Amino acid sequence: MEPRQLAVGVIALVTLAAVMLRPRGAPEAISALAGGVLVVLVGAVQPIEAAQLLLAAWNVFAFFLGLMLIAAAADHAGVFDVLAWLAARAAGGSRSRLLLNLFVLGAGLTAVLSNDATALILTPVVYTLTLRLGLPTRPYAFACTFIADTASFLLPVSNPINILVLERFPTSLGDYLHHLLPAALAAIAVNVAVFLWLFRAELAGGFAPTDLPPPAVLTRAPQRFRLTALGLGVLAGAYLYAAWRGWPLGLVALVGGAALLGGAVAWGEFAARGLASAISWGLFGFIAGFLVLVQGVENAGLSAGLGHALAALAGDDPLRATAAAVVLSALGANLVNNVPAALLQLAAIDSLPSSPVRGLLAYGTLVGADLGPNLTTVGSLATMLWLLLLRQRGVTISSLEYFRVGLITTPGLLAAATLALWGMGR
Repeated sequence: MEPRQLAVGVIALVTLAAVMLRPRGAPEAISALAGGVLVVLVGAVQPIEAAQLLLAAWNVFAFFLGLMLIAAAADHAGVFDVLAWLAARAAGGSRSRLLLNLFVLGAGLTAVLSNDATALILTPVVYTLTLRLGLPTRPYAFACTFIADTASFLLPVSNPINILVLERFPTSLGDYLHHLLPAALAAIAVNVAVFLWLFRAELAGGFAPTDLPPPAVLTRAPQRFRLTALGLGVLAGAYLYAAWRGWPLGLVALVGGAALLGGAVAWGEFAARGLASAISWGLFGFIAGFLVLVQGVENAGLSAGLGHALAALAGDDPLRATAAAVVLSALGANLVNNVPAALLQLAAIDSLPSSPVRGLLAYGTLVGADLGPNLTTVGSLATMLWLLLLRQRGVTISSLEYFRVGLITTPGLLAAATLALWGMGR
């Protein structure tokens, strides 16, 4: 191994370890940016190449920013509160039906607003809902984070990981839905079935839906709620149309988010301070750092070695290739977080020559990176923040308890999605 390859390999490993272990509480973004800067300093990526790479990724950054603006506007308008209230009313006093309704609600929100918005904004709403109804929090809280990931490949916009994959391996909306929609629906069905069985004791009995008063927004600002909900519906249609036409989804998200927040500001009910706190600025540094780091890994020729290992596992058999991509991506997500795991595996696939299973490898990477974080609490940033939100409200879920639920649920999700993806790719 050449000195530069060795240096890049060490930088990549140390960066991944720092992201996971957070020495002295260092934010993940700082570790990722440090790794990106170091591969530039050792000459694996030229400064002009790094700048061009980040400028070329404008669609990814615009999507993240637009997504945060949309989620902030929807949360501020009480959309999540009203939808959760409707889900409780529609349950008719059945705990099991409420869980099912929350799965449906979470899947719909994830499809349009992404998994992060569902896990982070729906969780506090569901906690308050269960508290008011005197219901056990755990089944419904777990539903929030699991459906956020399980439904996160329904549409290209349902998970930022999808945008990263599609930036590298562009595909039409029809091809995307053909391959991934059946896989997502199969995984959701398995998730619902497992949770109804796993939490059967806590879901026994009922509740009185009349004990839950309507959300305050319906009386305080009903028009703002209706207009925001209508705007989200229009945005969902715009996403589908843009994906069908091959337009940048980041631009749609950014314009949609600006329009929704513009309405809130015009109403005089959204402060600039609230906007600043609604945006996770560190996420941009996290993505930027890993984009440059992975480019350094590619330039050093290390991705080719990863590609050969993946090719050896995948072979020429479609089922074997699909399973290898899904499993490796899922394992990587739980070892080093799903963003770097997906980027590194995509670089490995890109180094391979064209083959009939190349598309399945890319789709399998997406499925593994989206579903894999359901196994442990470290698979994605959204899951770690979900835990923090619950702990702030006095609900402690240990990493071991989460792993137990993940170990019972996730293998079935991965198997169902793998078989469906393979079936549609034959």
